Amino acid sequence: MRWRRALVALALVTLAAAAGAALARSAGDPGRQDPVRAVSAGLRCPACQGESVADSRSPIAAAMRQVVADQLAQGRDGPQIRRWFVQRYGADVLTDPPARGVRLLLWGVPVLALLAGGYAARRTLRPGAARTGPAAPRTPDARTARRAWRVASVGVVALVASVAIAADRLDPPARPAPADPVAVALQLAHDLETQDRYDAAARMYQEALRDRPDDAVRVRLAFALLRAGDGAAAQRTARDVLAREPDSPDGLLVLGLAQRNSRSAEAGDTLRRFLAVAPAHPAAAEIRRLLGTGPAPAGR
Repeated sequence: MRWRRALVALALVTLAAAAGAALARSAGDPGRQDPVRAVSAGLRCPACQGESVADSRSPIAAAMRQVVADQLAQGRDGPQIRRWFVQRYGADVLTDPPARGVRLLLWGVPVLALLAGGYAARRTLRPGAARTGPAAPRTPDARTARRAWRVASVGVVALVASVAIAADRLDPPARPAPADPVAVALQLAHDLETQDRYDAAARMYQEALRDRPDDAVRVRLAFALLRAGDGAAAQRTARDVLAREPDSPDGLLVLGLAQRNSRSAEAGDTLRRFLAVAPAHPAAAEIRRLLGTGPAPAGR
């Protein structure tokens, strides 16, 4: 029985060594020294194929890293930041989404195996479970320990095999599609605007336009450029919108404001045209005040 006890002890030592090695790797992980990278490594880059936000060089990934850094500076931890991203973009924004379905059982197999092995080892290593000499009779405890060891070993092997087969057939592992990069870029742009970071917001709108040309996005880009102080770019973007939709209220509004900021003589005409096209626009009252025209006539 000594050699069997030695094998059991060796197995326990091996498990302990593996756990210690895992802890050492975790402690030595560079991400733990760089919290932004540690959190970003758990997020998928929507504009890339198979890259994390920590490794990607795309503008969207750069903006997401900045969001992570901002939230860390506000005192949030990694799980809170990941939940923030999941609430906006869904679980597929994570590099390792939570296990679902039959595959969830795979997480419990190591725990069950460890418990079963620990129980069998405890029964086997009990002093009364072993024979004290070559001629010593087998005690009930010894027979029970051997039976427990065999049953636990066979049970664990069967459990691992059955779960692996079931997971492969019923819930095959599939890499989820990344979140829509345009939706992510637009949401990031909106979040950046709420923080008065209009330069960064404009870059996100430009990124969205590369994949989905849309005049509504161009208008948002023109407003972001105007607020960022780039009136010339705001005018070019607004004129691009008006070339396709001459009576676009928002296009006329942002163009007129950009012209006014640059002291262009055309500003008044553009803003008056805006009022004629959209007299009930939420910004109409402020534009009338700027033009000194007073409230709109009754009945309009």
